[in-house]
Amino acid sequence: MGDEQKGNRTLGEAGWHASRYNVSASIPDSTDIIVANLTTGTCVRLNQMEQYLLSVVEELDENHPAANLLRNKHLIANCDERAMIEAQGRLDAGQSHSIGLTICPTMGCNFDCPYCFENHGSGPMSEQIQDDVVALAERMLKASRARKFDVNWFGGEPLLYPQIIESLSERFMALSERYGASYSAGIVTNGYLLTQEIADMLGRVKVEGALITIDGIGATHDATRHLVGGGPTFDRIVSNLRTLRLPFKVQVRHNIHEGNFAERDELDALVAQIAEESGNVLFSDSAAIADSDPAEQRGRQVDLLGDDTLGETWRKHDAANFTHGRGSFCCANTFWSLGIDEKGNLHKCWEAVDKTELSFGTAHDWDPDNPLETASNPDKFTCYLNTTGPVPYEACKECVFLPVCVGGCPFRRLFGKGRMCPPYKDDPETFVRALYEARQKKEG
Repeated sequence: MGDEQKGNRTLGEAGWHASRYNVSASIPDSTDIIVANLTTGTCVRLNQMEQYLLSVVEELDENHPAANLLRNKHLIANCDERAMIEAQGRLDAGQSHSIGLTICPTMGCNFDCPYCFENHGSGPMSEQIQDDVVALAERMLKASRARKFDVNWFGGEPLLYPQIIESLSERFMALSERYGASYSAGIVTNGYLLTQEIADMLGRVKVEGALITIDGIGATHDATRHLVGGGPTFDRIVSNLRTLRLPFKVQVRHNIHEGNFAERDELDALVAQIAEESGNVLFSDSAAIADSDPAEQRGRQVDLLGDDTLGETWRKHDAANFTHGRGSFCCANTFWSLGIDEKGNLHKCWEAVDKTELSFGTAHDWDPDNPLETASNPDKFTCYLNTTGPVPYEACKECVFLPVCVGGCPFRRLFGKGRMCPPYKDDPETFVRALYEARQKKEG
């Protein structure tokens, strides 16, 4: 009786409907379309019959053969998907299975890139501050009972002081073993100071990935990524990537602006060639340079991309790096991820590590068991956690791209830049095609 009654219901009566986060795109010279679901990350090609069934899904009998097809392709849902995104954000904010520290051994840098979003300091992290950072990491591991401990070495230029990376890493690995957590690390470096000895050391201390920026070919790169006081860097970075045996994968970042946009494909080809010749694991990634106050104060010396090229650049970047099931924009929205500058000041965002006025506390004093009372500036802690979920913006709640940006960068939302919508927001078809192409490329 129960099964018979169930079979009489339509999918709509059973609570199913087409996902509000389906986005479609036509295929030239075909009646098929591409449909991407931005909450689950599926991206599929539908023929005319499948398109029709999706359009009338609520009228279909719940035992219709198409029901399983559409469910398996995650194009229909039986829940409030927007509520799930906001709930996932709150879950992400408090998750404790992993802790993440972005650590700056120094805020000094041997490069003077005009578009950099930081005001650089000088000098290394002292031994006392290093002790404070290790003690903080132990408090976090103990309080969270985390099973993963991830570190990102940042700066400034962290390889100005490789001995700090080696010493702290050895202490972190010992802590992780004591508390039963796995340990891994990454590094953001300009690549200029890499040697075989340093690369081998980074491999020993479980650095699994590096981000190294190349801004074009030869003089184009040297125009913006030059040494302090001037001086080229392209040839040395490329030589390091080609001749050193790198025990970690390298993401070669291309920070795109008007002056180097035309060399994007040539740079991608160069990276592929170096990878093939060297045997090192290298891959390309491009992102547009964003405006920032420090860059403006330097005069910036680069022209930002116009609307068309900006949209194309971010569309390809977001399609290649698309992550489904997001409840938050980045780790700044989560409790157990922190940035630490060379003086031991704590931040929720790595774009703020050079700005002591945005610090919420110190590695010496802050205790995750009593996070608000031990914070010297708790507002700079709570404001990030309270951006979880796009609550401040009604427009975000109604936007089909909510699963992609989840309300946008919290740092920009909080400190004067406002929300940053994807520049391709008004052209969703091009994003769907880019996502489909990226998936096909990834799947071979």
